[in-house]
Amino acid sequence: MPSTDSRKILIVAAEASSCLYAQRLLEHWKKHNIHVEAFGIGDQAMAELGFERLANAEDLAVVGLQEVISHWGVIKKAFYDVLNAAQTRKPQVVLLLDYPGFNLRLAKRLKALGVPVVYYISPQVWAWRTGRVKDIKRDIDKMLVVFPFEVDFYKSHGMNVEFVGHPLLDELNPKHFAASARRLHRARYGIQPDEVMLALMPGSRRSELKHHLDTQLAAARALSLQHPGLKIALFIAPNFSKEELETRLEGLDFPLMLIKDEPFSMIDLADVVLCASGTATLMVGLLEKPMVIMYKMNGFTAFLAKRFVKSTKYFGLINLVLDDLVVPEVFQGQADPPELVKLLNPLIKDVELRLALAGRLKTAKSRLGDKGATARVAAALEPYWGPAT
Repeated sequence: MPSTDSRKILIVAAEASSCLYAQRLLEHWKKHNIHVEAFGIGDQAMAELGFERLANAEDLAVVGLQEVISHWGVIKKAFYDVLNAAQTRKPQVVLLLDYPGFNLRLAKRLKALGVPVVYYISPQVWAWRTGRVKDIKRDIDKMLVVFPFEVDFYKSHGMNVEFVGHPLLDELNPKHFAASARRLHRARYGIQPDEVMLALMPGSRRSELKHHLDTQLAAARALSLQHPGLKIALFIAPNFSKEELETRLEGLDFPLMLIKDEPFSMIDLADVVLCASGTATLMVGLLEKPMVIMYKMNGFTAFLAKRFVKSTKYFGLINLVLDDLVVPEVFQGQADPPELVKLLNPLIKDVELRLALAGRLKTAKSRLGDKGATARVAAALEPYWGPAT
């Protein structure tokens, strides 16, 4: 085993969920007094743990062709800054998290440099452009996956793959499922036991705010008129500030709470959630909260998505995990305020329906493996430590 002083890793985490998982890995090393020189792309929370940022995740979390084009200068600079750092600083291993448009191109260049590449949080190639698997096999030394069904997919293509379990399981706290703790938590926000709270979760990317926020607010306004006692809150993603969201809410004519906290702590407050598709749907599902999933994007990007995403029945992660349409999901033109109101109304009105749906969501935990994903990722990286080349 090499000296811990020689451990050097390049990490690319460019989205809110990936940054959380990378943050937990940095914390794991710190907790076990393992010195690792870690640099690359990450968020402020990672930087506070000693991670050296070559580019900020907050500037790169965009989705959709037009959004990528408008941010192309920033993305291109980050790409070459990271590539140059890999050449000059010679890490023993690179850990890429999700963000496939960027990371798969980066992996190809890194492979040419002879740097081992481990990918954590697989691109959803099992849902779209499955032909890219041959490139992934060529450029990725090991794939660490968080969904059990991904193992068979990659094994069928002859890849080195390991199921590490889902890191979100480690974020769950027993207090989230204790009625007394939840009552006290809600009381701090002025929510009475018999009141229903609807939470809006428009997404963690700026492009998602652009496409989702107004639609979610319009649906919430209509529901507030139909249900005068309904509590409504906008949950703010970790990479946005409360002040930034407040500027988007000028002229709002219905009561709305703005809440910024740890994601699971916020979700714990809710009875029903209107949620943008993504990792957030998994968080909401793991806390057994009834939800409606929506997603909207630029029209041309949506056209491409419909064309290429053919091999999966659902786009909501929680439905994919449960392999069933447990919660409603609406995309693009269908995700308009009247349709969202129609889908949310029964959940707001009927406590028995909410309980039944929560019961179906309960099984998601058992499908995602055991706690300890971060420790298993750290263990999977152990064979790569050694003298830098």
